[in-house]
Amino acid sequence: MNLDLAFYWKLFCRRLPVMTVFLLGCATIGVITALKLPETWSAEARLLVEAPQIPDEMVAATVQTDAEEQLDIIQQKLMTRANLIDIANRFDVFADIRSMEPDSVVKAMREATSIRRSAGRNQATLMRISFKSRSGRIAANVVNEYVTLVLEENAQFRESRAENTLTFFEQEVERLGQDLDRQSTQIAIFKSDNVNALPEDQNYRLGRQALLQERLSRTERDQNAALLQRKEMLRLFQTTGAIGASTQVPQTAEQQQLVVAQAELDQALTLYSESHPRVIRLRARVERLEAVVTALVSSTTGGAGDAGTLSPQQAIMESTLAEIDARLQYLQSDADATRGELDELQDAISRSSANSIELASLERDYQNIQARYNAAVGNLNTAQMSDRREKTARGQRISVIENATIPQIPTGPNRPRIAIMGAAFGVMLAGAYFLLLELLIRSVRRPAELVGRFNVTPITIIPYMESRSERMLRRSGILAATLIVAIGVPLALWYVDTNYIPLELVVQRGLERLGLG
Repeated sequence: MNLDLAFYWKLFCRRLPVMTVFLLGCATIGVITALKLPETWSAEARLLVEAPQIPDEMVAATVQTDAEEQLDIIQQKLMTRANLIDIANRFDVFADIRSMEPDSVVKAMREATSIRRSAGRNQATLMRISFKSRSGRIAANVVNEYVTLVLEENAQFRESRAENTLTFFEQEVERLGQDLDRQSTQIAIFKSDNVNALPEDQNYRLGRQALLQERLSRTERDQNAALLQRKEMLRLFQTTGAIGASTQVPQTAEQQQLVVAQAELDQALTLYSESHPRVIRLRARVERLEAVVTALVSSTTGGAGDAGTLSPQQAIMESTLAEIDARLQYLQSDADATRGELDELQDAISRSSANSIELASLERDYQNIQARYNAAVGNLNTAQMSDRREKTARGQRISVIENATIPQIPTGPNRPRIAIMGAAFGVMLAGAYFLLLELLIRSVRRPAELVGRFNVTPITIIPYMESRSERMLRRSGILAATLIVAIGVPLALWYVDTNYIPLELVVQRGLERLGLG
């Protein structure tokens, strides 16, 4: 496809007046707007998130929020409706703030506020807060107020987190301590109620049971032997009148029994104490034998034929039977006591198994509570150290690198850019006008179009010859259109600027929406 530059150059020259009107109109609007826009002043402060002065390895932090998340939380709280309205009213940010709606104030404050954060791996976390206003002093005051709120919110945020954690673990330690006391009381009451059937004494009871069973068997054997001895002694006495096979020297037998009893008593004293039953029994036997021997000796020397007195054999018989009866009585009482103790032991042994399960459950609960209590105490110590670190500002904190100062040079508007944008917009409109006409005009205007549309090659070309009246009419139309654009557009803009909304405000909002304001 061959481009006919000469043809399009002629079209360009023919349409140049209208395109010039578009260009000049937009450029004029841009220049006027740039000149009429009021000056804007901007102030900025820079904040830095500092690392903890005391490392987390030494004192574990209970505030686990990272820097980015913490800054995001602070930013959201800073940009709340109440804060923005309060700051706007306090510093009289807008000239007509008394007549503005609260929603408009909040929207304007948020549009004028800029908060930027920068962070990265092995990089410091920074926050930049800036504000645009009609006065440099107002902008600086607002930014410094923002900084104050950020610092207060950061300190309150970290201290409240640390205090809440500390309070939680203090309550947890107190609660678990009370649970431990209650569990200890239950264990103590259970042991007191089952003092004779505790599982830790089970081995002693089993050993004691075996010992008592052996003792009871031995006692029953001694009872049987004593009964047999008494029965045999009575039989011999009734049959022979004597208590032994030989009665030639009765005194010698009593003396021999006394010697034997005394020897047994001496042997028992080497093994048992004076209060032992065996020692007491042997001592009583020795005393009775001594009394018998003394009586025999006195009867032998004083005359054995006196009336109403017992013979030596009868005296010995009575003494021996009395001794056997005393021994039987002692053995019976010892057997009864042993059986009673065995019954108590059997009952304690049977109850000890159930008590063992219940006591193990109580002690297991106690150990579980103790483990939780120890963990809570450890966490409480950590929370106390962390709370102390936050209150002394030794943990992570936000510090001010540079406060906002009153600017000496206005930061906006960018008047050259606005003027250039107006001219650029005029060029775009002129180009759009040129292209639109090309798209709308479908008539044949040159031989190339005749060949392209109808596949006909013309022999010659006769150009259209305008008459004088047509030429004057065309030029009058162009002049009228130029005058309409040159006069009507400014008048329309003036009318809008005067009766509806200032043009500079419209342009400024448009630039802000485009991110160029």
